[in-house]
Amino acid sequence: MALREISYKNNNFNINYEILNPKMSKTIIILHGWGSNKEIMSGAFKKVLGEFKHIYIDMPGFGKSSNDMILTTKDYADILDLLLLDLKIEKEIIFGHSFGGKVATLLNPKTLVLLSTSGILVPKSFKVRSKIALFKLLKPFGFLNIRRFFASSDVLGMSQVMYETFKNVVDEDFEDSFKNFKNQALIFWGKDDTATPLYTGEKISQIINNSKFFPLDGDHYFFTKHSSFIEKELNANI
Repeated sequence: MALREISYKNNNFNINYEILNPKMSKTIIILHGWGSNKEIMSGAFKKVLGEFKHIYIDMPGFGKSSNDMILTTKDYADILDLLLLDLKIEKEIIFGHSFGGKVATLLNPKTLVLLSTSGILVPKSFKVRSKIALFKLLKPFGFLNIRRFFASSDVLGMSQVMYETFKNVVDEDFEDSFKNFKNQALIFWGKDDTATPLYTGEKISQIINNSKFFPLDGDHYFFTKHSSFIEKELNANI
């Protein structure tokens, strides 16, 4: 584990990261999803991909990385760009899970590996739409602690800065960003994913011209059981 201070838009971020297999020449950067951390990702991939250097990063506001600024997905990508520049790490291969897949896409690596990535808008259920409508109705009256009754489980316990950041990124339509990605993409997805349904992965694969799509058994964290398969397909396609 290591910390690196990065200055961005007059704010300082202490970014926690870990490097495995440091003597290897080829590098894989691995990014977690919203509400997660680098340990989830290293737990899945540290025992495979032994011919690569692994860079696991806690993105700002998660794990042991700091954040005191309301951010956008673009801000996350810009901050990580500065970190990678400081570490002298080339953007050869980047893995991104869920929200991390959007950040990885903006980083524009030579090979992009998406793991059940968010960014395709999914219609909200009637229950969710009703909660949003009720929240908007009650908010002007200043009810105390109203947020904890209506906020997604993804943001419970988070600071106001991270809650505002979540609102910036949660309902992004990322289709144009996927369309603008012109390098190679390998897209892996959990067939039983309810957070980012399978059809959204199929759509991303259709949008990114130079891509391959691999539906696998499992939910939003399917990759924890399929790291060897992902390793095999990566090696076969680079």
